[in-house]
Amino acid sequence: MKSDIHPTYLPVVFRDLASGATFLTRSTVGSAKTIEWEDGNTYPVIDVEISSESHPFYTGKQRIMDSAGRVEKFNTRYKGFGS
Repeated sequence: MKSDIHPTYLPVVFRDLASGATFLTRSTVGSAKTIEWEDGNTYPVIDVEISSESHPFYTGKQRIMDSAGRVEKFNTRYKGFGS
């Protein structure tokens, strides 16, 4: 195998801008911004728009779509086409 082709994984803090949640993990991505973590060490921080803390699929706060209303809207819009 070739040597030195794999990226290095370093500890990075990801911060969810929607919920404010932060979590420490390893990643190949870096950042110039830093944050002091709970253990007293300073880590690079990556701001993300959405994560599992704020995504509707993971939080269970999904919107229920009105499928009957959508079907009626479709039928009224395209009534007469293809007849």
